Amino acid sequence: MILEGIVTTRNDDGSVNVAPMGPVVDESLETLLLRPFRTSRTYANLKRRPEGVLHVTDDVLLFARAAIGRLDDVPPTRPAERVEGAVLEEACRWYEFTLDELDDSTERTEARARIVHVGRLRDFFGFNRAKHAVLEGAILATRLHLLPRDDVLAQFDRLASPVEKTAGPQEREAFALLRTFVDEYDASSPEAL
Repeated sequence: MILEGIVTTRNDDGSVNVAPMGPVVDESLETLLLRPFRTSRTYANLKRRPEGVLHVTDDVLLFARAAIGRLDDVPPTRPAERVEGAVLEEACRWYEFTLDELDDSTERTEARARIVHVGRLRDFFGFNRAKHAVLEGAILATRLHLLPRDDVLAQFDRLASPVEKTAGPQEREAFALLRTFVDEYDASSPEAL
């Protein structure tokens, strides 16, 4: 099963990298299969330092900003307990991991990880259709270089309905941010994801 979350890793200079990622997890959440692209900062960080932290969060605005590279500042963090990593203070739960294996022989790396520490900060908000729509929109926004633009726009149009019906201010802001990003996306731009 894929669990959408936020992964933090350490950059070369020690700063924190924040990236959305959907690792494959087992039911017991004892292992992860992370699949970062070789062009990503997360990949470079895991290659250099094979450890990080997976966060379960209901903060879809953070997820959206991180997905499209519009995260101006790293949210508040605290040191992880068993790895040289950072825990997002507003996450619901976190899973510190170390890599057992990293196979980067294909475009999509496969990094097999073992959970070495688990923590809980607060309850998960609960199910909300708008939060799920924003999550799907963020994933689509990271696939603009892979999917036909018209298909992405059509999917965004479908996702707009649950946002209109069930969103709070955070979900509305996140969805608007993603929609603007998709509308303005230019695949030939050097800033394209």
